[in-house]
Amino acid sequence: MTKVLVIGSNSFSGASFCAWLLARGLDVIGASRSPEPHRLFLPYRWHESRRRFAFHQIDLNHDLDRLDTLMRTERPGIVVNFAAQSMVAESWEHPEHWMMTNVVSLVKLQEKLRHLDFLDKYVHVTTPEVYGSTDGWIDENRPFRPSTPYAVSRAAGDMSLRTYVEAYGLPAVFTRAANVYGPGQPLYRIIPRTTLCLLTGQRLQLHGGGVSTRSFIHIDDVADATWRIAQHASPGQTFHISTRSVVSIREVVEALCSTLSMSFEDAVEMTPERRGKDVAYWLDSSRLRQQLAWEDGIRLDEGLDRYATWFREHLATLRELPAQYSHKP
Repeated sequence: MTKVLVIGSNSFSGASFCAWLLARGLDVIGASRSPEPHRLFLPYRWHESRRRFAFHQIDLNHDLDRLDTLMRTERPGIVVNFAAQSMVAESWEHPEHWMMTNVVSLVKLQEKLRHLDFLDKYVHVTTPEVYGSTDGWIDENRPFRPSTPYAVSRAAGDMSLRTYVEAYGLPAVFTRAANVYGPGQPLYRIIPRTTLCLLTGQRLQLHGGGVSTRSFIHIDDVADATWRIAQHASPGQTFHISTRSVVSIREVVEALCSTLSMSFEDAVEMTPERRGKDVAYWLDSSRLRQQLAWEDGIRLDEGLDRYATWFREHLATLRELPAQYSHKP
């Protein structure tokens, strides 16, 4: 079977995708710039099949020649790239770091990829942030209107990659997923952060009152979609990975409070909204459903219940792990 290289394998989505592939019998190579974090943040370490996983610490900003050597040695047919500077609020503080990772290093990676004659597909995992706030459901033809340094850097990287598809025939495809969640997610994200606060008696700061709306989708559904795209999408195509419904951030927090039998009023503190935060991402996933016969299978209430159960099982360890984002230039 095809060998898969996952760049950004220490990220939540990357590590979860590796686990999903391993569970289906594939050999997986992972590359990330940081050492592997605690195993609770690495779903691929939870499976017996982890023996078919090989990790390499490689920084796209500094070690691209090492990655090129690894690719030429291992000859993966599919490369999936989850690597990015991904925090929105922090991108205002050092926008040059976001541009370096998400644009400059990506262009250098594209140059390496276009010379690999064994590459069948390159899946570029990007973001709906490139669209800015949406005014209803949008499809993949929506023009870019980024509103933060992070979003600008991702839009620029996406545009550069598209020129490589058109000029060189690079077999690249694009994915844009809605708000992804599930076991193993870093504690600074909204669902883990809410769960940690509720279970440890801390007050949750809810930016802007939680009025912004999103589609929350379980990582298992995203992994399934990503693999279908990797196998069957045509070069140059973009696919939205999203549920058919949206909820406000407040509604998600309220649902977690209900799941954990906590009082929303007692647990939450309203704070001002973050600068440049988009009000809504409503992604129409009809293309993915129609062309690749994908359907999301985990309802939000079911997914939150699963997550809360997992979190409770590991609370003693999770409460001792870092709960804040730590920026790496």
